[in-house]
Amino acid sequence: MRTWRLLLTRPAEECTALAQILAEQGVASSSLPLLDIEPLPLDQPELDTLRHLDRYAAIIVVSKPAARLGLAALSPFWPQLPAQAWFTVGAASAQILQDHGCQVSYPQAGDDSEALLALPALHQAIACTAPRVLIMRGEGGRELLAERLAELGASVEYLQLYRRFLPVYPSNALSARVSGERLNGLVVSSGQGLEHLQQLAAGDWPQLAQLPLFVPSPRVAAQARDAGARNVVDCRGASAAALLAALQQTPAPAP
Repeated sequence: MRTWRLLLTRPAEECTALAQILAEQGVASSSLPLLDIEPLPLDQPELDTLRHLDRYAAIIVVSKPAARLGLAALSPFWPQLPAQAWFTVGAASAQILQDHGCQVSYPQAGDDSEALLALPALHQAIACTAPRVLIMRGEGGRELLAERLAELGASVEYLQLYRRFLPVYPSNALSARVSGERLNGLVVSSGQGLEHLQQLAAGDWPQLAQLPLFVPSPRVAAQARDAGARNVVDCRGASAAALLAALQQTPAPAP
């Protein structure tokens, strides 16, 4: 894996943590965060939702920012989190909640909505009369969870805690970084991260699309191929361990 030189595109704090893990395994990387997080103010109905959190049969937290901001917003109302059925899409989000004494269920294989929907514990949680489900997430995002849960008879509400945006960079920042540091692989952690990668690449995208592109799920892999990426590697998860496993199985391009 020592021949890989990767571009990391997660939010800055996550890039720093991932870069350290990769370096410990001999993988070089360069960070160019393509997602930034802006917390959203909560109005009175949303604060009431937090105050009455115990009325939900299941609470789903879809990301690490949602976990962190959700805990901060809950602290005035719930010094100790209620013993609800808590779920996350991935292990990293679960760990944030577990560090606050929360019992969390999450899929062991796959970091996406499809994997969560297949989790028996989620079906058990909503196997009651008129179940209500709260989804903590960022602004916008996929509707698959809500749609499938509604089909199963649940009433679904959202608590939108933040919005994501592309930080401001010079127009040639991406191509200059890749060529200047001789990077030979790109890493994105979400569909929106991929969209921002294309947006920043602009006219350089056809050339950058030739590089190996590591993505977290089959859905984002399909999105990348539709966008013209020629060498897409599905890591089957957004964790550092999933990325490292994919790197071990994927030969680095010849210099």
